[in-house]
Amino acid sequence: MDFSSSTTSTSAASHPLAPHGWDEGWQAAFSPYAERGLVPGRVVRVDRGRCDVVTAAGTVRADTEYVVPRDPMKIVCTGDWAALDADGDPRYVRALLPRRTAFVRSTSSKRSEGQVLAANIDHVVVCVSLAVDVDLARIERFLALAWESGAQPLVVLTKGDLVPDPVGQAHLVHDVETTAPGVPVLPVSAVTGDGLDVLAASLADGTSVLLGQSGAGKSTLANALLGEDAMDVQATRDVDGKGRHTTTTRNLLVLPTGGVLIDTPGLRGVGLWDAGGGVGQVFAEIEELAARCRFQDCAHDREPGCAVLAAVDAGDLPVRRLESYRKLLRENQRIVAKTDARLRAEIRREWKRRGAEGRAAMEAKRGRWS
Repeated sequence: MDFSSSTTSTSAASHPLAPHGWDEGWQAAFSPYAERGLVPGRVVRVDRGRCDVVTAAGTVRADTEYVVPRDPMKIVCTGDWAALDADGDPRYVRALLPRRTAFVRSTSSKRSEGQVLAANIDHVVVCVSLAVDVDLARIERFLALAWESGAQPLVVLTKGDLVPDPVGQAHLVHDVETTAPGVPVLPVSAVTGDGLDVLAASLADGTSVLLGQSGAGKSTLANALLGEDAMDVQATRDVDGKGRHTTTTRNLLVLPTGGVLIDTPGLRGVGLWDAGGGVGQVFAEIEELAARCRFQDCAHDREPGCAVLAAVDAGDLPVRRLESYRKLLRENQRIVAKTDARLRAEIRREWKRRGAEGRAAMEAKRGRWS
């Protein structure tokens, strides 16, 4: 069957791209592009203005010249579904289908821009190495972005073989569970295989992205789930458990047990990007307490009748949690303020442009009248 011209007539379940996440929703969204003779594909890797796209006929190299937007949030990303030429050399991506979900962080630049790390994901797997002390605040930061993405977060404690004592490991799991309300926490070991079957079953439905610091064991975990050495692995330093960036690009891979996996480079920083809702979900117990405060605009600082401070005084809420909550809220507010300022500046520039065009038109009319 020629899938380049019969996308709409082929059931989504039997489509060659079904293992990569193709479903009835994507098929319906692609229908207008099929009528134009374009073919669907999923971006599996992006590199310097070109990308690898898996299609019904196999993986092809495509140019992104026609989908280079001014908005960095709309740049082609691993996980995107694309409409591209049926043939030709080079092949071109002509359009991207609207994203269902996206994991976004703020860039390290001073321009207040967001960066999409993975698109159309169902699970965000936050990888945390047990080779070093667990940084609960960093986990909270990852989870805020994960919840905001629209996907379901999952915390995986990697290198579980380095904590062989079951009691000690259970304490670590409990600490992370307390930090991540409503999020599954799973200790695994790529060396012994412990927990891998449970993790594979959790990821069998949909697209998952592995996120974490360099040295968190993401590539090793990806290889264990794939059953092959698809990703390069480098040793971490014994001193701090950190490693060099093994993965340098984001890659999309089909898991043998079902589902799709996106491996990503290690992240040195994960700045928030308009993640107010995500912060609220990570600190759900504080949000619930805040609803009982005497004042609706309570800052949980020194206000009388503050239910949050009362919980801290009673020992029901750790001070560390409240401080982390405040820090992430402040950071998110700064990002939102910067973004709004940028939008206001863009609007002002547009007004000035239109004003200049209007004045030029009036002057042209006066010239004709004189």
